[in-house]
Amino acid sequence: MTEFPLLALVLGPVLLAEALLARYEVMAYTTGWRTPLTELPHGMPYARGADPDRPPDAYLVYLDGIGKRRFRDTRDGGQLVRALIAGAPELRVLGQVQPYSPLAHPLVNRPVWAWLRRRVGILLFLHNVMQIFVAADRRYRPLYNRAVGTQIAGQLRLAGYRPGSDIPVVLLSYSGGAQVATGAVEELHTRLRAPLLLITIGGFHNGANDLTHARHLHRLTSAGDWIERVSIWIFPQRWRALRRSGWNRAGRAGKITVHRLDPATHMGRRSYISPEAQLPDGRSHLDRTTDTVIALIRAVAPSRRVPATPRPGGT
Repeated sequence: MTEFPLLALVLGPVLLAEALLARYEVMAYTTGWRTPLTELPHGMPYARGADPDRPPDAYLVYLDGIGKRRFRDTRDGGQLVRALIAGAPELRVLGQVQPYSPLAHPLVNRPVWAWLRRRVGILLFLHNVMQIFVAADRRYRPLYNRAVGTQIAGQLRLAGYRPGSDIPVVLLSYSGGAQVATGAVEELHTRLRAPLLLITIGGFHNGANDLTHARHLHRLTSAGDWIERVSIWIFPQRWRALRRSGWNRAGRAGKITVHRLDPATHMGRRSYISPEAQLPDGRSHLDRTTDTVIALIRAVAPSRRVPATPRPGGT
């Protein structure tokens, strides 16, 4: 019994500090105290996949889960991105966006976080968790949405996107990345005038953001994903009773389609993007998620399709 008060005594100040730091970054962006980062590490391309000298069928921006702490994706997110590039070479794929930093500064590039990573690694996850709740907070949400939407638009331009070109932009998000994806819609519409398709995988978001300018949102979910269910429980805007929330208005407009990926879990050896968990048809969970995402994109961007490289057991 004495361990719980001790744990609370230790974690309490840490969580308070994290909450203050998360708010500081969005305010630093808004007031202009600090300049958002736009350059990538030397030798890192702004996009991978389709030939940069010709228009791709679509641009895909991958917004990783709370493990995102560098320009490169997490281990699991990186596997998904590589599978998408292999399966749909007609896409230009961006994975460098920092969904949990309005200033686009990766955690691993900050000296204090490099020190903490060697000693208290869980704080890195707490930082990104706090950023999700700041992005969902009605006081900071418009500022956060504008900051990350501007970051995404800037990276797309650097990757070759031309505003008004009518080439679809796909925001593929995992877990907490869905909060950022739904929040970026208005800013991307304003800056790029692009057809926007959203695909969430186990989306953890508050349902408050306006999806009027999104063409459609595909929700990939599973009965085994308790973390996504938590977001439905704790955020009233995702309750059916709040009919005027952005999420429920989009649902009534027919803009949300649910795709069941049972029995996948949110994370671990049976997650949506696990290469180990096998389905009865011989595919892995990673294969099925990849196939589903590619099919949804090709349904809206079929014009210059390049034949995909078949995977063993794939379809």
